[in-house]
Amino acid sequence: MDDEDDKIPLTGRVREKLVETKQEWAREGRLLTGQTADPSRDRLPPGQRLVQDWPVLDLGVQPDIAKEKWRLRLEGLVEAPLRLDWDAFMALPQAEAVNDIHCVTQWSRYDNRWQGVRASTLLDLARPKPAARFVSFTSYDGYTTNVPLAEFAREEALLAHSWEGAPLTRQHGGPVRVVIPRLYFWKSPKWVTRIELLGADRPGFWEVRGYHNEADPWKEERYSDAP
Repeated sequence: MDDEDDKIPLTGRVREKLVETKQEWAREGRLLTGQTADPSRDRLPPGQRLVQDWPVLDLGVQPDIAKEKWRLRLEGLVEAPLRLDWDAFMALPQAEAVNDIHCVTQWSRYDNRWQGVRASTLLDLARPKPAARFVSFTSYDGYTTNVPLAEFAREEALLAHSWEGAPLTRQHGGPVRVVIPRLYFWKSPKWVTRIELLGADRPGFWEVRGYHNEADPWKEERYSDAP
């Protein structure tokens, strides 16, 4: 990150015990039911339970990002790298989407209403090169995750700045977070600041700690080496 990004204040510290506990879940295959489901027929993926609230989950560090300091870079294997400030981001075509959240910790929340910029809008501007196959996300707290470019390019993928008609709170990833509703929600990083298109996959924070690289909830792809 450049000097401007370095000025973003961070509060808290990484909760190492939490990280260790979730790694242990992966080693033990905790929460797995061994079932699969059909998303065209079954709205709730296997092993999930519905909640009405929206649990706050993070690594223990929350960046405090004023909108005037927020920046988004889309770079890597693209013809036209993007660097957007808040005003440029909000000047892009805006979209609204309603979808469900499925967290790997076994909760799901239906009918979340988001406002933001479609990922496809950003990709159209950046023009991915033919060699681009994967996407790596980096957040202001240092968190990383990865998805295939084809997943990020889907119509429902969004960079959201609002939820239920109000700006995203800091706790839930504001001012901007990624929303990729077809995958477990750790693939939808909070506080996003960098999107890099790659020719080869680059596993992120949880993917190198035992969590599944594809993360399809209906296939119950919670962990990479589950029993």
